[in-house]
Amino acid sequence: MNLLPTALLPACALLLRPLRYLVARGWLRESDVDAWLRLLHPALRLNRVLARVCAREWVAEDMLALTLQPNGNWRGAQPGQHVQLYIERDGVRLSRSYSLTRVGADGRLQIAIKRQAGGRVSPYLLECLAVGEVLELGTVQGELHWPQQAPGVLLLAAGSGITPLLGLLRSALAQGFAAPVTLLHYVREQGQRAFADELQALQAQYSNFQVRWALTGAETPSAELQGRFTAEHLQGIGDVAQRAVLSCGPASFVAAVQHWWQGTGSQAELQVEAFTPPPLSVGSERREVQLSLARSRQVLSAHNQASLLEQAEAHGLRPAHGCRQGICASCTCTLVSGVVRDMRSGARLAEPGQAIRLCISAPEGDVEIEL
Repeated sequence: MNLLPTALLPACALLLRPLRYLVARGWLRESDVDAWLRLLHPALRLNRVLARVCAREWVAEDMLALTLQPNGNWRGAQPGQHVQLYIERDGVRLSRSYSLTRVGADGRLQIAIKRQAGGRVSPYLLECLAVGEVLELGTVQGELHWPQQAPGVLLLAAGSGITPLLGLLRSALAQGFAAPVTLLHYVREQGQRAFADELQALQAQYSNFQVRWALTGAETPSAELQGRFTAEHLQGIGDVAQRAVLSCGPASFVAAVQHWWQGTGSQAELQVEAFTPPPLSVGSERREVQLSLARSRQVLSAHNQASLLEQAEAHGLRPAHGCRQGICASCTCTLVSGVVRDMRSGARLAEPGQAIRLCISAPEGDVEIEL
């Protein structure tokens, strides 16, 4: 039984100021203070952002929505952004980034998690995490925003790309956005239509909102649209070239949307966010190099055609990481010496002391990093 009600967690930040003062001056240790605070409530900490799981709801056959109540150290976020989530499994600290599908006025958050076959985090969250358990939250990132002045909005999502767009959509409709809004969601099977009941209820409630689905798997007679994204799927949507477009999904889907949008010659706003990395460039010829790890005092055999993260993992190491596409910065470390190549842009980084991201950096020659 918690000695402190969960509802009071947000209010505790001010009450903990005297303890922070003492810790900052070395009169108390933060770890000792946290040990006492957790006796009052498992999510109470001096500085770390922890959140209690308040509810679980299956919103598709392969997607679970979690409602979270963060403690008073939470600094807020906007719908459509994504937050880093940390768990510990078998003594290893793991992190993943999840979009905020709702940011409530009561301080509660909602994220939605899609099952990833063979994943180390999503199966645990979907199958084992119970209401009342506590998770740690990290930084909030994301640039997607609702185009308030647009004469219309077109939302294009594939798979779990629905999650940031849903957060923006919920907020915009609730705040009275009255221009036409169309959401087109691509999924493999009908059972993967996440939040389908809610979206249909929003369509019934708001006359300016329309939702459609396209199935990309086997043909299904009930499917309104069939196959991957194509311009033909947008027929019947009025003034599509004038609408602001927000798109989220795998990199290949986002690239297809960008190609279509460029072909329209539209001057309207386009915002995209991919949750899988684009194809990364590799060196023209494979070269064997040495990868030196300054902190752990190891020297590993490596080559110039894979990321530092992949090669460290191939040697049995487990560096901290999140998105694996150079966005969340969880795998950032320091370059001590040598040259690495950004596998997205081809840019070469060689300044000692420079921050690099392991997931999108490949060694150009012998390299030493602070790991």
